Amino acid sequence: MAIPPAVVAAARTGWHWQWLQLMGGLGPADREGNYRRPPGAFVAKPELPRSAGTPGAHVLIVGRSCPWAHRAWLVWQLRQLQQSIDLLVVEPDPKAGRWRFSTPFRGCETLQELYRAAGADPNQRATVPVLVDSGSGAVVVGESARLMELLNEWPAPPGVLDLAPAVQAQAIGEWRERFQHNVNDGVYRCGFARNQGAYDRAEAALFETLAEAEALLSRPDASPWLCGRAPSLADVQLFPTLIRLELVYAPLFGVSRQPLWHFPGLWRWRQRFFALAGVAETCCEQAWREDYFGALFPLNPSGIVPAGPALSTLVQGAA
Repeated sequence: MAIPPAVVAAARTGWHWQWLQLMGGLGPADREGNYRRPPGAFVAKPELPRSAGTPGAHVLIVGRSCPWAHRAWLVWQLRQLQQSIDLLVVEPDPKAGRWRFSTPFRGCETLQELYRAAGADPNQRATVPVLVDSGSGAVVVGESARLMELLNEWPAPPGVLDLAPAVQAQAIGEWRERFQHNVNDGVYRCGFARNQGAYDRAEAALFETLAEAEALLSRPDASPWLCGRAPSLADVQLFPTLIRLELVYAPLFGVSRQPLWHFPGLWRWRQRFFALAGVAETCCEQAWREDYFGALFPLNPSGIVPAGPALSTLVQGAA
């Protein structure tokens, strides 16, 4: 028996209203329907702590699925900071919408409890990544862009890569600013857009910026990296978004106009970055699928987690 059109129309209207309420809880939007990332806590970049470099004095808390945590994790890995900063991975709790510790950390069961103990507003969202003083429990910094910069200044073994050399500071800063709004946050502005216009604006900015990076990397005299002969913070900032593109962002956030293989320069760049020592260890494709498709209910009400290719196979394929 066919469902009467009036019932279908009523269901669509009711569902759209409910969807807007759920999206409001997922992330705020402005009057034009553009997603606006809520402000975080502990966002200022501090001075380098006196105990920086002391083994066990600090712990970096990350979540496997979070792209913002991923970029701090990458700096920690590329700078070989394992001897001075411990790594702690928190697990998502989709039902409660928070991060939890597998075993209590400083008496805290959840990251929210740790934030409160460190003096954050009780209503403040607890996010990863976050760098914590192991002795006092104080949060050193909880904003990923500033944390990347701080970790690049952290005492490191001799010969370790400097991801922000002064001679490239302007170019690195310009690319990072562009990526932050149009790419890193851009995929979320597509997926969390409240209307077609908001989506169209975000999607256009995303692919325009990728085209700019492609043009740079495809020049006859191009360097292998965005800002020179060695990876920089600009490369680190772009990678977490592009490594998730086909597996998560294209199917879930609707950023599928041009697959990455349409950008051969970026495709080869991603292969080079993935091949860097320690990078593959930070890429957890099954956690990405489960956390995105399983937790973002307004975007995937069924909760079905789709299958996908092995990440190594996807990355190494020919463009």
